[in-house]
Formats: sequence, C-alpha cells, structure tokens
Amino acid sequence: MSVSVLGGMMRSSNVQRRRRDSWAARPRQWAWFVVVGALLAGCSKSGAPPTPPPVEVTVLSIEQRDTPTEFVFTAQTQSSSAVEIRARVDGFLDKRMYTEGQIVRQGQTLFLMDPKPFEAALQTARGALAQQQARLEVAKSNLARVEPLAAQNALSKKDLDDALGSEHEARAAVIAAQGQVQSAQLNLGYTTIKSPLAGLSSYARQQEGSYVTPAQSGLLTYVYQMDPMWVDFSISENEMLRFRDQVAKGQLRFPPRDGFDVTLQLADGSTFPAHGRIDFANPVFSTETGTFLVRAVVANGNGTLKPGQFVRARVAGAIRPNAVMVPRRALQQGAKSHFVWTVDAQNKPHQRYVEVGEWQGDDCFITEGLRAGERIVVDGAMRVSPVATLKIASGREPGPLAQSAGTGADATEGAHATTDATTNATSNATTNATANASTNAEANVKHND
Repeated sequence: MSVSVLGGMMRSSNVQRRRRDSWAARPRQWAWFVVVGALLAGCSKSGAPPTPPPVEVTVLSIEQRDTPTEFVFTAQTQSSSAVEIRARVDGFLDKRMYTEGQIVRQGQTLFLMDPKPFEAALQTARGALAQQQARLEVAKSNLARVEPLAAQNALSKKDLDDALGSEHEARAAVIAAQGQVQSAQLNLGYTTIKSPLAGLSSYARQQEGSYVTPAQSGLLTYVYQMDPMWVDFSISENEMLRFRDQVAKGQLRFPPRDGFDVTLQLADGSTFPAHGRIDFANPVFSTETGTFLVRAVVANGNGTLKPGQFVRARVAGAIRPNAVMVPRRALQQGAKSHFVWTVDAQNKPHQRYVEVGEWQGDDCFITEGLRAGERIVVDGAMRVSPVATLKIASGREPGPLAQSAGTGADATEGAHATTDATTNATSNATTNATANASTNAEANVKHND
C-alpha cells in the first residue's frame, strides 16, 4: 500500500475522532448554557421591584376656630413679705426661742438678749428724771414767791425774769429726762426680739452667746410670709414685641382688663390646686436679663409652696381667632421648613410647606400654609411619598385636638410586616429558582457523560 494511501487513511481517522470528541463535548456546553440562562432568569426576576402596598393613613380635615391658648413660662416663687429679723441694740445674744424652719406667729418671741445693762440704764434715766422734777418744784415755788413781791415793786423786774427763766429751764430739763427714760425703756424692750408677722422662719444667723450689733452682725434670721405667694416670671423683649404684633394683626386677643388665669405646675408634674392672677408687670426693661418682670399672686393657705421654688407658670385666657391647629405627628421637618402631606379629592398626597407658631401640648398652631376644608395626613405621614398610594383608614379620622396616638403605630407596624413578607417571599422564590436550575443543569451534564 502506498504512502499516499496510508496518509489519507490516517487523516480520515483523525477527522472522525475530532468529530466524535466535538459531539461528546456538546452536551457539557449545552449544560453550561442552561445554568447561565437559569441564573440570568433568576437575577432578572429578583431585580424587578415588587409593587409597594398602599400606605394606610389617617387624615384630618382642617377647621378654623377661635382657639384658647396658653403661654408657659419658667417661674420662681417668692414670699409676698420677707422680713429681716435684726438686733436693734448692742449686746450679747442670750437665747433662741423658736424652732428653726417652723411657722411662727405674729408677736412670737424669737430671740432674747442680755437685758441687765439696759435695765441699769433705765434705772439711771429714771433717777435723772426725778432730779429734774425736784428742781422744777423748787423753781415753781421760787416763782410763786417772787411774783407777788414784783407786783408790789418790792423786787426788781430782773428778779422776776430770773425766777421765770429758772422755772422754764427746770420744766425743759424734766422733758429731756423723760425722753431719756423712754429711750432706756425702748432699748430694754429691744432685748426681746419678736416676729412682726406670721410666716415661715429661717435658720438663725447668730448663735447663743454671740455679741451682736445693729450695723454688722445684726441680722439674726428671716421670716417669710406664706400666704399669699408671689410667682415671678420674665417675658423676653422678642416675645413682647411678637405679642404686640399679633394683637395688632388680629391673630391674638387678650382677655378684658388682662384677666389672665395662672396655674402652676410643680417639679413632679403635678398641678397646684389654687389659681392665681397677674397683679404687676414691670414697665421697665431690665438691661441685665433683657426681659420684663411679671408677677402673679397665688393663694397658699396650706403652705405647700415655699419661697424659691422653680415652677412652670401656665398663663391662660388669650384666644387666637380663626386659628388652625394640627397634631404634632402630622408635621414633618424638611430641608426648608416644616411641611405636611395634603390629600386631594383623588386621595393623592401632595407636599405642602407651612409656617408653624406656638406649640400647645401635642398640637401646633399653623400661621400660614393651610386653609379650612383641606385634608392632611396625620398617622402614617413618615411613610408617605409623592408617588405613594394612600389607603385612608375608615372611621379613624382624628379630631383637631384629640387624636388616637396608637393609630400611627399600628399602621406603621402593619406596613412593615407587609413589606417584610413581600421581601422574604421574593427572596425565597429567587433562591429556589436558582437552586433548581443549577441542580437540573448538573444532572444533565452527568447524564450526557
């Protein structure tokens, strides 16, 4: 057999072997195509976002009405009469006669000073008075003898004048001596120090045995009148100007004769039972604090309030005519300012920027941006977007001043649960599809091999 024939047979054999190898390799290639296709199909299914569920919300219809408003200030109580108890004479402090921190009566003895030096001074003054009275009697007798003789020209006119002068001088000396006696009696009385009013006593500034003087160490203690109690608070210049501007524009109306009602909130959150009234407003602007001082008077018969307490003064009585109020949870904070979500006739949300005023509890006054008859989202506002589909909860529309606090939480939890379920279902479906495609592809490869 020739070389050319052998070469042709070998080439033909190689061609057939390559064909068999290529056909044997095709099932594996098809298997890989199937795996890649399944993965691409799984990715395309998982990449498509599911249709978001409707956002369940509650809405509020805006109403304009005359709304009572109150202003809250940080205040401090003050005794309506705080009296300094001082020593009025020099001497040693013998004894303290009251219990520190207790209520004392008017006229109750608080301190006793050593009276002995003042008793001796009184005795001396009385002795001087007796001497002057004796001299006055002598002068009177002498004058009585001189006057008849002078009338008969038995004595000169000068003798009569001297007798009259001596009598007048003795009478004046008696008056001066009487004054010394009264002064000594007063000083002796000052050794018994009494309270000029009924009130709460403070601690003693001087202890028993101390030497006190009216000038330096004369302050002994304080007594604070407890009923009525003053409540002082301050209004800043900006607040005062804003109130005047709102009154001028008709946005705020004060009660007649400024008859504000003042209630006090104590540190533990409780409300003091007695109401008060404003009785003084300082017209002078304080350059130190930049505020105007306002004072209210509150009855404190049981002594609950103590001087120096910090309280919150709620001043009621003003009215905002045709005011618009919205709940706090309906307001959202944007990049520019506060905004709300309004709802049109087709129940589609629209973002609306508003201008807010004072807060009152859980509600806020809206000065600009909303009109009567419009609807706003209250509960669920955090999950609303311009393209969101709203589901307005039936029978759950809150009132303007008393809304259900649990509505927003329930709707939010329901929406979160729906979103989580949808996400989990989509994730599970994608994972199962990918896993099934991979398993089928591997099975086909093994079968072809």
